[in-house]
Amino acid sequence: MSAPTASHLLDVRNLHVTYAGGVAAVRGVSLTVNAGRKVGIAGESGCGKSTLALALLRLLPAGARVRGEILLDGEDVLTMKWGRLRAVRWAGASIVFQGAMHSLNAVHRVGAQIAEPILLHRKATAAGARRRTGELLERVGLPAARASAYPHELSGGQRQRVMIAMALACDPRLIVADEPTTALDVMIQAQILRLVQQLVSEQDVGLVMISHDLAILSETCDRLAVMYAGRVVEEGPARQVYEDARHPYGQALSAAFPRIGDVASRFAPRGLPGDPPDPAALPAGCAFHPRCAVALKSCAVEDQVLRLTAPDRRAACVHAGPMDPVALMGPAGPAGPAGPASPAGPVGATGPADPAGPADPAGPADPAGPADPRSPMAPESPAGPADPAAPAGPADPARPMAPPTPADPTGPAPSAGPADPRQSPPSHKPGGP
Repeated sequence: MSAPTASHLLDVRNLHVTYAGGVAAVRGVSLTVNAGRKVGIAGESGCGKSTLALALLRLLPAGARVRGEILLDGEDVLTMKWGRLRAVRWAGASIVFQGAMHSLNAVHRVGAQIAEPILLHRKATAAGARRRTGELLERVGLPAARASAYPHELSGGQRQRVMIAMALACDPRLIVADEPTTALDVMIQAQILRLVQQLVSEQDVGLVMISHDLAILSETCDRLAVMYAGRVVEEGPARQVYEDARHPYGQALSAAFPRIGDVASRFAPRGLPGDPPDPAALPAGCAFHPRCAVALKSCAVEDQVLRLTAPDRRAACVHAGPMDPVALMGPAGPAGPAGPASPAGPVGATGPADPAGPADPAGPADPAGPADPRSPMAPESPAGPADPAAPAGPADPARPMAPPTPADPTGPAPSAGPADPRQSPPSHKPGGP
């Protein structure tokens, strides 16, 4: 295992999470997040996104088994002692939980809930915590007076802003946002996304954002990872993954969103039949092959790993990989040598198909044949030097009197017989027309 890279704020290496009963929710996920960068994680419900988010701060149930490494500033979260882990939570890394209404305590005022990590980690006074709470609420676009409100007195967008304010309470270096725009209308979504982008750029924090919506992630994040059945099946620059997905699952997720101005996508939105597999009973081979429209027979028995498909892009699909450009160039390669092979064309069925034949002035339309007073057997014949096989009598299509002419596909051609008026008088072929 290589040493942690200093530029990586978060470095997840080969992470596995298995729940009680052998349910493999996360299987070998690796990703990195740098300070000031935003990484999105997309996928359907049940693909392991929320489990991955909870694992980053060791918030999983007690029965879960976790393997791998989660390096936060070079320190493995999975091997931290309990006291060190409590110090890292909220101060080093914080999380915006999915569903603000269910994450906030309904019987406590939101101001007290925001102040709690400030009192715990910053050792601030009560007055200092209240002042800091008011500043955080104003930073996320709420008046400081809303600190005295209960969660049920706030709208969905306001509760989501409270959750973001709580995540920023101790100035963490990493924020994990699990579905921060779920159940919000598009106007509030836009406000929350602008707020998140502004906070990341101003405070130079790293962001891991989880969502079902590829369109939102492509607009908000720098990089995008698509998860399916507990694995990352595609990863790369967010806009490229959204517009030109290389994995069939990523293509299906992208096609599910109609594009403004594209009539075809608006009137014929495409979906993906079926559901993600049960993590307790994953299919053999590629987990996506039962739903894949382009699956091969090998997909049912051979699992696919992430491979480079382009600079800075990876996908886990048999149709993607570094061999694809070579495969596309493969058919063109053999076609190239067909030119040099054309001299042997007259002895095979491919002779007339040689593009050099019609284009060569010495071809059937060559006026040198009838105009030359010399015999066509002379070595100076234009057709002779141009064709290495020409000195052999049977191989020359311009000699209808040669014995092999009936066996040569080019011999009985009407244009070849009357080409030379000096040799065709005794011929019975009607070459005039």
